[in-house]
Amino acid sequence: MGVFTKEAEVSTPLPPAKAFKAFAVDIENLMPKVAPQTIKSVEVLEGNGGSGTIRKITFAEGHGLSHAKHKVDVLDKDNLVYAYTVMESDFFNKKIEKISYDIKFVAAADGGSTVKVNATFYTAGDTEVTPDLMAQIKEASEKRALVMKAIESYVLANPDA
Repeated sequence: MGVFTKEAEVSTPLPPAKAFKAFAVDIENLMPKVAPQTIKSVEVLEGNGGSGTIRKITFAEGHGLSHAKHKVDVLDKDNLVYAYTVMESDFFNKKIEKISYDIKFVAAADGGSTVKVNATFYTAGDTEVTPDLMAQIKEASEKRALVMKAIESYVLANPDA
């Protein structure tokens, strides 16, 4: 098994607590509401939303993927830290064993947030990290970013959400 990490920082006009609530706490309700063309449903299979919760995300028809299962590793409302592991997905295609995300929401000078994301990819077996695999990961990350932008837009338009 190989391991590689990708780090990213994303700015959002949402203040840290609001961003954390939208992207970590309320994610299962917001994703299918704001991106039905991508996310058909999010179902809690186990848990109450906190650490240990397992969610199944079912993708919309025509998306190219059927589902993914996430396990919440950390949901720290005091420090605005969210960590989860994608432990099952047809995206993996026997090349990826799992992907772990560590996300921290920090205040930005403009009143918004900087979302710091550290993604650790664990390849399956002897899978090598090839340009093709990296291109697939980049494409999946871009699709994920579109859903996050849709959530951001929804929360900005609905401040009580």
